[in-house]
Amino acid sequence: MSKSPIDKALTPEKFENLKIKTPPTNSAGFRGLKAALSHANKYMKIKDALKVSLKINQKGGFDCPGCAWPDPDDDRSSLGEYCENGLKAMAEEMQNKLIARDFFAQHSVDELASLSDFEIGKSGRLAEPMFLPEGATHYQPISWDEAFSKVGTNLNALDHPDEAVFYTSGRTTNEAAFLYQLFVREFGTSNLPDCSNMCHEASGSALSETLGIGKGSVTLDDLYKAELVMVVGQNPGTNHPRMLSALEKTKKNGGKIIAINPLPEAGLMKFTQPQNPIKMLTGGIQLSDVFVPIKINGDVAFFKALLLKLLEKEENTGNVFDKPFIEEYTNGLEDFISDLKTYDFDECLQASGVSKESFDEVFDLILSKNKIIICWAMGLTQHENAVDNIRELVNLLLLKGSIGKVGAGTCPVRGHSNVQGDRTVGIWESAPQAFLNKIEAKYGFKPSTKHGYSVIESIKAMYEKKAKVFFGLGGNFISAVPDTVYSAQALANCNLTVHVSTKLNRSHLVTGKEALILPCLGRAEKDYQKTGVQTQSVENSMGVVSSTKGILEPCSDSLMSEVAVVCGIANATLNERSKINWLAYKDDYNLVRDDIAEVVEGFENYNSKINLPSGFYLPNGARVRKFKTKTGKANFTINKLPDWKLKEDELIMMTMRSHDQFNTTIYGLDDRYRGIFNERRIIFMNREDMKLRSLEEHDVVDLKSEYNGVIREANNFKVVGYDIPKNCCATYFPETNVLVPLDSFAHTAKTPASKSVRIRVTKS
Repeated sequence: MSKSPIDKALTPEKFENLKIKTPPTNSAGFRGLKAALSHANKYMKIKDALKVSLKINQKGGFDCPGCAWPDPDDDRSSLGEYCENGLKAMAEEMQNKLIARDFFAQHSVDELASLSDFEIGKSGRLAEPMFLPEGATHYQPISWDEAFSKVGTNLNALDHPDEAVFYTSGRTTNEAAFLYQLFVREFGTSNLPDCSNMCHEASGSALSETLGIGKGSVTLDDLYKAELVMVVGQNPGTNHPRMLSALEKTKKNGGKIIAINPLPEAGLMKFTQPQNPIKMLTGGIQLSDVFVPIKINGDVAFFKALLLKLLEKEENTGNVFDKPFIEEYTNGLEDFISDLKTYDFDECLQASGVSKESFDEVFDLILSKNKIIICWAMGLTQHENAVDNIRELVNLLLLKGSIGKVGAGTCPVRGHSNVQGDRTVGIWESAPQAFLNKIEAKYGFKPSTKHGYSVIESIKAMYEKKAKVFFGLGGNFISAVPDTVYSAQALANCNLTVHVSTKLNRSHLVTGKEALILPCLGRAEKDYQKTGVQTQSVENSMGVVSSTKGILEPCSDSLMSEVAVVCGIANATLNERSKINWLAYKDDYNLVRDDIAEVVEGFENYNSKINLPSGFYLPNGARVRKFKTKTGKANFTINKLPDWKLKEDELIMMTMRSHDQFNTTIYGLDDRYRGIFNERRIIFMNREDMKLRSLEEHDVVDLKSEYNGVIREANNFKVVGYDIPKNCCATYFPETNVLVPLDSFAHTAKTPASKSVRIRVTKS
């Protein structure tokens, strides 16, 4: 009997062989270097691994397909400008094992779905296009022309263009992303959900409202010159390891660092630069001056407590607020202060879960510093009140005048390597009218002004059979989204699901009536077209656009670039009715950049600027105190405390990555920095919470969440006692995405609330 879509979507409930060690207090160093080289040696050809290590993130080289942390503008390490997880990402994408028709003939979709996510990912590189006919049990080969024709036929058979969903992963380059959104808009819809919807949409919403730009305002140089850096809801040692090198410079230059996070993370405690032998011998540098173990989603409460004490100090002694900055550049101070005074300091501090001793240490540092940078990631953005979280951080920075000057500002740390660039060039379900007007002026068709589906709205539309074709440009959709059971049925309701990918993932196994897998080039591979090897570009977390050009030969002759795939599908779908010569773009990516230069602000003379060794900065109003908000100034905001009233037997759970993981890609089964080895089906619990439930280490438990009367379950997890605040717990995703309700998301931004899920834990 064939497995249901739900069975295929859920990770297998099997245990490996859990081993626990004391978590380290130091990050990177020799162990990090050893882990990176081990992965490269195991999964890549040695000569390829050497080439990659010398050219990754280098000027004139290629951009790492991992995180979006920026490269230094000036000198870069001659030993390799990469981190442990960057090399793991390359070993994952450039695997020396290929899978094609023989592999899929031997393994049914049901058989592959029974594998773990780690086993699926390590099956090998996709080597040719594959097609799953309706009712079939195995994928079979298909030519590129037939694949393009099948996509076009299905799209043109829809009653309305809005019956198609076009998803984008953050690894897609600017050139591919621009053409993709252009095709979708000419096709007639704005249904362009992307991974921003699931991670930093709340950052974009909050920053656009308060500072006039949905991006951070700082550069790497600002981090080096900051007096105080606050790292909130972020684990850079695992998710953005190269950030640790920047924080090391902050410390060397006399800056202080505060880490605010529910879990103590090794990467924020101490760092040993793995590319410096002397530092490895001497043991590295202490990073955090203060670690604040905050309750999950206690951030607004904690920052409101800080704001209350700053206000009290300002009223008593003065010289706390930057009054000249506030008077000239901000709006809404009086209303903000009036609302702030309605809160009680002790109640806010208690709600945050932070001790008075830790609070005082943080307060003293903030009081004495004026060049403050606040960095954050998904620990702040994946809550129902996520937008409030970020707006409250901005309130603090505005009071201190820490916006738009050297060594100060906002620093949302993005995930995938070009997630910010994709949005910049038009991957947006609710693009500004000014951008749509430029599309119309340039290409002669009128784009839809209707707001398209976000990720959550796309899932609901597919579930309700309002959307019938799903197209994914990169990513592992089913393992990234919340509410796995509901989402799996949504995909299964489609007539056709299409995924453009470098390697096999679980989304290829949760299909519509028909399915296509279209294999594309990896970031490190040469992109041969008629005009030669092509250069592409990406934008990092700090708004720098730089070139990326592959250096390895393609692993298969049957691969296409993402640009070529988009052009082929656009040509097959729109055919003679298109106003655009799609195949010309495929031959020469300079033509794509010429168009971007005309349509997207900040890309003038794109083809010239892309040749600059360090790339070029896009305009950033907040960086120069030009706030493009409705008021023309930076806006103070009023934010409420989250209304968390847990029942007696409930815990608040956050999902997170292991150290052997980037987004949904599982590199291995270890979480070295947390002392976890060879297992992923675990739940980190406070030991007092364990005692209250009569739970011992390694007990097997079931997890249940209830939201709006709907109960969701995830079974068979092993308990691990950990230093996490009471009433809080943590699990890995995607294993517990099934517990995240689809209708629990950030107001305004619709980011799934994956970091604040109420659950009950019971023995299996």
